[in-house]
Amino acid sequence: MTRGDSLPIRIEPGSVNGRVMAPASKSVAQRAIALAAVSSGRSEIWFPGRCDDVLAAIRVCRAMGARIREGEDKLLIDGGVQPPAVALNCGESGLGIRMFSGLSAAFDQEVSLTATGSLLQRPMHIIQHSLQALGVQCRTNNGFPPITVRGPLRGGRAKIDASLSSQVLTGLLMAAPMARTDCYLEVENLKSIPYIDTTLMVMKAFGAGVENRGYREFFIPAPQVYKPAKFVVEGDWSGGAFLLVAGAVAGKVRVDNLDVASTQADKKIIQALETAGAGLKGSDGGKTQGAIEAGRKNLKGFEFDATHCPDLFPPLTALAANCQGLSRIHGTGRLAAKESDRAAALIDTFGRIGIRLWIEGDNTLVVEGGEIHGGTIHSHGDHRIAMAGAIAALNSKTGVSIENPGVVSKSYPGFFADLEAMKV
Repeated sequence: MTRGDSLPIRIEPGSVNGRVMAPASKSVAQRAIALAAVSSGRSEIWFPGRCDDVLAAIRVCRAMGARIREGEDKLLIDGGVQPPAVALNCGESGLGIRMFSGLSAAFDQEVSLTATGSLLQRPMHIIQHSLQALGVQCRTNNGFPPITVRGPLRGGRAKIDASLSSQVLTGLLMAAPMARTDCYLEVENLKSIPYIDTTLMVMKAFGAGVENRGYREFFIPAPQVYKPAKFVVEGDWSGGAFLLVAGAVAGKVRVDNLDVASTQADKKIIQALETAGAGLKGSDGGKTQGAIEAGRKNLKGFEFDATHCPDLFPPLTALAANCQGLSRIHGTGRLAAKESDRAAALIDTFGRIGIRLWIEGDNTLVVEGGEIHGGTIHSHGDHRIAMAGAIAALNSKTGVSIENPGVVSKSYPGFFADLEAMKV
């Protein structure tokens, strides 16, 4: 699949029964590629995947001067960066533009960062304010991309409002070791805490020390030097969540390459599946190392707080559509600034195929499980909406046609092929 206005794809009703490898975590891979690029020496990044966001990170690091050789299963990255001669094109990667804005602040020359597609409409003003507090010149296009950054990153103290996204904090944490003096990052309203744990894990792997003071303040001694590493990218719980929901609603699926000890936020899908009554094996932290199996049982409505794992909303909605009764998923306030206005996109998508769902209060999506009629939906330019529609099709009466399905290449290019291979 390719992005853009790709041809529609039709998913027919049917059961699933199979075994599949979870894709590489683009969230982990992007962080590792970036830190390998700023390290002094050669790093090996194993199993990084080839989704659009990972390819964008490779492209940006090459533009900054890192030498990257792509093999079948790994990247060899000779680190060492310099001010780029061209604008850094981050594609549609929200993590990428926020991460590389911070890292670009290490240069004392102006760096421009551009975006494409839906990322052009996602807010960037918090990057501007946070970098300016650390002595960096930073401009945006009225709070949106493109972003222009000029260091040096002097250090000091900055306050970060992390209510919309933890990605700004991730970018500052990764850049802070390269500051001229120590950094103190005071954080307000931090959401998606597990993503910060992932950032700290990758930073530690590349030799950087951070003192986490209860997620309210982070102290980063500076300057530090990132060291090259051999790093294995773990499987992606975000993509794996759709596969597990497919098994829970339409048969049985075993997903390999999922670490139950991962820092990834979306491993919480296990908790939601258990609450809904799905049959699970291997989710107890070790009996089936690296593999989770989900099977169909009678599913009941559930309640789940997705505030710290908002990317689970689409697979959770597909799960809830197949449950008896009402399900309530909390945390819709996190969804407006995704690849789509994801709450509105879910209501439109599932409403078109016969499911009733609505916003209750200002922070809860309510889904009434029922008969999935089928029909035609649009991906809304959002990879996770396209995948949710495909899972919903499995138990539909007439099947689901998905317009512009190629958006799945942002995170999981092989999704439709994997789903088709499991159908029986």
